[in-house]
Amino acid sequence: MLKYRTCLTFLLFSLCLLKAEPLEVKVVIVALFERGELEGDQPGEFQNWVERYPLPETISLPHGYRDLRWNADEGVLGMVTGIGTAKAAASVMAVGLDPRFDFSNAYWLIAGISGYDPEDASLGSACWIDYVIDGDLSHTIDIREAPDDWTTGRFPFRASEPYQIPKPGNEGSVFKLNTELAHWAYNLTKETDLGDTEAMIERRKLFKGYPNAQKPPFVTIGGYLAAMNFWHGAIENEWANEWVDYWSDGESEFIASAMEGTGVMTAIEFLDQAELVDRDRVMMLRTASNFTMQWPGATAIESKTGESIGTYSAYIPSLESAFLVGSQAVRAITSNWDEYKLKTPE
Repeated sequence: MLKYRTCLTFLLFSLCLLKAEPLEVKVVIVALFERGELEGDQPGEFQNWVERYPLPETISLPHGYRDLRWNADEGVLGMVTGIGTAKAAASVMAVGLDPRFDFSNAYWLIAGISGYDPEDASLGSACWIDYVIDGDLSHTIDIREAPDDWTTGRFPFRASEPYQIPKPGNEGSVFKLNTELAHWAYNLTKETDLGDTEAMIERRKLFKGYPNAQKPPFVTIGGYLAAMNFWHGAIENEWANEWVDYWSDGESEFIASAMEGTGVMTAIEFLDQAELVDRDRVMMLRTASNFTMQWPGATAIESKTGESIGTYSAYIPSLESAFLVGSQAVRAITSNWDEYKLKTPE
């Protein structure tokens, strides 16, 4: 009986979808996690968008992670994927295949927090992404069992040593975004005042010898290493820089570390193959909630202690930066829709 009810419910849901004209979506806001409710409690990555953009209307998503939010006046849809590569890929695919929506001209803004290399930027900063590099698809042996001349025990999938040349085939290891669109977003937002806090000031004082880490928050552009493994420390940070440099052919610099980017892009590329979305209209924005390594004189575990969702060094400021910077790009697109529907910004 339960199986019969489930099938009937799904059938009725599908019939309702077929009757309505699809909604034209101008921009999709993709957040990766939300801690609790979408309004009124401690925020995750989605709450500022819901409350302040705003995204007032709820649209049920029974086949996804969480229900969607919608701003009908501006044609902006918001979603939360859930944490990790698998949920990100499944969630974006679920929304991208939903017949209630027309994504043929839509822009996608993936906006979330991340760890940052202190060599490149400070806490609370915002980075527009030019390359997304996968940090999981690889072979790994313990460095203690590696050849003496290896700097890491990780090496590319289907390779026989770290940073092998020629490279093995790209099976989802690297995604180059539309760099013209990324630079347009950067130039639009680079003068944004991201504010500062006493807590961030005190934290960055520890990073002596890292000039960019000493600065107040700012907007930059660079590479994003996406890995399910929450790595931390100076040795891993060196690997991240070399890995991004290797896969981007030296065109990008590692700045941000988070999880979901390659999952999102895998789904986007499959949807692009079906001509349901345009992968050249994807923007990614990652903001600095914490650093990816310890400060001089500390150990990696001393630095890592206490660094978890909700307790990152710059948790709330990084959420603010994601909204302050990201919303400028979204509003620029929607307010110039007659132009940007036909041609991506340059």
